[in-house]
Amino acid sequence: MQGEDSQLSMTRRDLLRLIGLSAGGAAMYAVMNRLGLAAESPYKGAPVLQGAPRGTSVLILGAGLAGMVAAYELRQAGYKVQVLEYNQRPGGRNWTLRGGDTYTELGGFTQHCQFERGLYINPGPWRIPYHHRGLLDYCKKLGIPLESFVQVNYNAYLHSAQAFGGKPQRYRAINADYRGHIAELLAKVTQQGKLEAQVTKEDQALLLDSLRRWGALNDHYAYVAGHSASNRRGYDKEPGGGLSAKPLDSQPLQLHDVLSSRLWSGLADGENYEFQTTLFQPVGGMGRIGEAFGRQLDGVIRYNAKVTAIHQDEHGVTVSYEDARRSGHIQTAHADWCICTIPLSILSQIPMNVSAPMAAAIGAVPYAASVKIGLQFKRRFWEEDEDIYGGVTMTDLPINTISYPSNDFNRKGKGVLLGAYLYGLDAYQFTAMPPEERVRRAVEYGSQIHPQYKQEFENGVAVAWHRAPFTLGCFATWTDELRAKHYDNLCQIDGRIALAGEHASYLPAWQEGAVTSAMDVIARLHQRVVAGGAA
Repeated sequence: MQGEDSQLSMTRRDLLRLIGLSAGGAAMYAVMNRLGLAAESPYKGAPVLQGAPRGTSVLILGAGLAGMVAAYELRQAGYKVQVLEYNQRPGGRNWTLRGGDTYTELGGFTQHCQFERGLYINPGPWRIPYHHRGLLDYCKKLGIPLESFVQVNYNAYLHSAQAFGGKPQRYRAINADYRGHIAELLAKVTQQGKLEAQVTKEDQALLLDSLRRWGALNDHYAYVAGHSASNRRGYDKEPGGGLSAKPLDSQPLQLHDVLSSRLWSGLADGENYEFQTTLFQPVGGMGRIGEAFGRQLDGVIRYNAKVTAIHQDEHGVTVSYEDARRSGHIQTAHADWCICTIPLSILSQIPMNVSAPMAAAIGAVPYAASVKIGLQFKRRFWEEDEDIYGGVTMTDLPINTISYPSNDFNRKGKGVLLGAYLYGLDAYQFTAMPPEERVRRAVEYGSQIHPQYKQEFENGVAVAWHRAPFTLGCFATWTDELRAKHYDNLCQIDGRIALAGEHASYLPAWQEGAVTSAMDVIARLHQRVVAGGAA
């Protein structure tokens, strides 16, 4: 989604998009697997934890999804479990901001969410792929209703400030014109007999027929204005009824204009493994998952507990913590074992006596910069004026992404957009701004795509993840080199301490990474407990 012109270096997302367009989906998926972005979830159900010694205790640090999954399963298996959580709510990055909520970031900036009742924004995760079986299973177990999340909407926009006079183009028009022109070029090559060494005459006939259908070509294998093209890219005048029913065909863009716009770079995004529909979202916001876990673990989680030190010996683990709202009074918690799910960006600053390899791993992994901005408007103008129901608009402006709500379609009254989802250098620049300035910039940039912004905007909230005191970043950004050197050391049980979280997975940035990491670590920890020791 990141615009190349706004970055000093190519992002992984840009690289994957180019690989997908030039070498095909299989090549793109292979690279994504290596980067840990597309590995299929290994979840086959919760591990069977039988034979836990009576009274064995486990202290879990962090009530994000990894911590709460571990607590939920271990408690059911008979372990004595307690959880320390920095925030005054469960969920960690599984979080929804609603009207009436207050959030204070590092630097002391406090935002009071003013969204109308029922409206919300997910500052962290906001969609669940269909193959993230672990998270979906817990949603079922906890009775969390789901609804469809629209990733690709052919009526949403692709936008570049440098192309078509800055006017946004419908995704369907760019998609149809790019495919149509490519299909016409391939058809010409096929008709000229230049593929005879690679394709039999019988297959050439099939290839031509497939290109005509795939690219909406006419009977002469040309991509030109007409019913076939308009049925893909849309009409200048829609078909209707009565005397004025006849539609007017639209005029395709020229191949040169499509290519030079670089808007084609946004076409492959919906084909990425995670985004191939169906995707889901919890009804009422992603935070419903963390809230449901919190209810299950009522009395087990101690909130507002800021961990200040972690110490282990041959008898167990002792954790020092203080009230996150007012420092000074140190308390301790003790258990036989500890599962730590604190993000590495925080954990690397907490004194902890683990082995040198684990300590090096904890300190080696950087965290991505990201900013999300939610904007409330007086009405759902994207639906009323532009027929956009769900989906994503991508732009090379710093805001990167606009996502339209996938719920309450055709609803009267106010609405909330994800008005920006920033990465990289743009995210760092926005992180340096006060929240109200981030919101103002999002409205300013967004109005270049939706002119209605300026008249319809009411209020907004902006979460910059490097200023979130409980994460200091969005998610762990592994490289092949870092994984080769540190990943196994990070995931080993070190004495009586084990780590879990999205950072301890090959599904970084996804909640499924946290879930499967927790599954793995509790199974291995249980084996060690049953075997009788910390060796």
